[in-house]
Amino acid sequence: MRLGGRGNAMAHGWEGTLSTTGEDGVRGRMRADGKMRAVVRDSYGAADVLRVAEIARPAPAAGEVLVQVEAAGLDRGAWHLMTGKPYLLRLVFGVRRPRNPVLGRELAGRVVGVGEGVTKFAEGDEVFGIGEGTFAEYAVARVGKLATKPASLSFAQAAACGISGTTALQALRDGGRIQAGQKVLITGASGGVGSFAVQLAKAFGAEVTGTASTAKLGLVKSLGADHVLDYTNEDFADGTVHYDLIIDLAGNPTLKRLRRALTKTGTAVIAGGEGGGPIAGGTDRQLRARLLSPFVRQRMTSLLARETATDLEVLKELIEAGQVVPSIDSIVPLTGAPQALCDLEDGLVGGKITVTVS
Repeated sequence: MRLGGRGNAMAHGWEGTLSTTGEDGVRGRMRADGKMRAVVRDSYGAADVLRVAEIARPAPAAGEVLVQVEAAGLDRGAWHLMTGKPYLLRLVFGVRRPRNPVLGRELAGRVVGVGEGVTKFAEGDEVFGIGEGTFAEYAVARVGKLATKPASLSFAQAAACGISGTTALQALRDGGRIQAGQKVLITGASGGVGSFAVQLAKAFGAEVTGTASTAKLGLVKSLGADHVLDYTNEDFADGTVHYDLIIDLAGNPTLKRLRRALTKTGTAVIAGGEGGGPIAGGTDRQLRARLLSPFVRQRMTSLLARETATDLEVLKELIEAGQVVPSIDSIVPLTGAPQALCDLEDGLVGGKITVTVS
């Protein structure tokens, strides 16, 4: 699906100018009328349901902070929340229409208000992590889903890490129980989660193979992969190599193919993959993997990522050690978010897109 060139959202009716930034890089004081600009939608659907509008600024509840958003990460989850597919998501986020009209969950910015009982952060602190409705000038976030921003990263880089980085970490460490020296295959290695997974697997001491389309093989190699496979003409399950661990992020390969590519006691972690039915999406394959696992020598599992400050801190340490660098495809303004979601759906994005608000 294409709406025009990336960032040309104004040509398609998404209105509005962005906030101005002073010479010190900090935006001005909050508006007295309590309003802010945000990417919103009133219903589920394609990108044409999105618009930039003025809405009420949120207020932090107990255990939350209000963040002045400098940048927001755009991940596949934002597309699912925009479309409301698979339909099981609607049981959590709103059955007939989205409960929160503002898209976006990853963020980086500055704390400008604290809720009752918050002592970990204070006004002015630079943070990154996961909030609610982050394609906006301001968003609330729970303290347990934030960490202090790595000093080495820009806000645009830090905004890419919250969900994608911690998902990759948990897939390898918790789901995959990765060990140094293992042969690790990452499908969808050029994507948002995959670009972190390649670097993290190398940081854990693995020999890494990544799959990607022809155009993105160079990106995967630049992330540190030892080997790359072009999924358009190479089959990772052809028996040439057997892997100790497979992190399956894309493509919906059958369980049979995953098992064929594993060693006799290898592990496959299904942490992504589009497709499946409109109701449950790819979750049926994840469930079948868990049901099969007790009856075979190989370990077949799936991942339900957790959103914790603890793993953000782990990721921060690896970033500050120079072992992980967020891979940013492009940075777009709020008005460019709808087109960026189209580009993501069309497979045109390598790494992450971030939405800058300042």
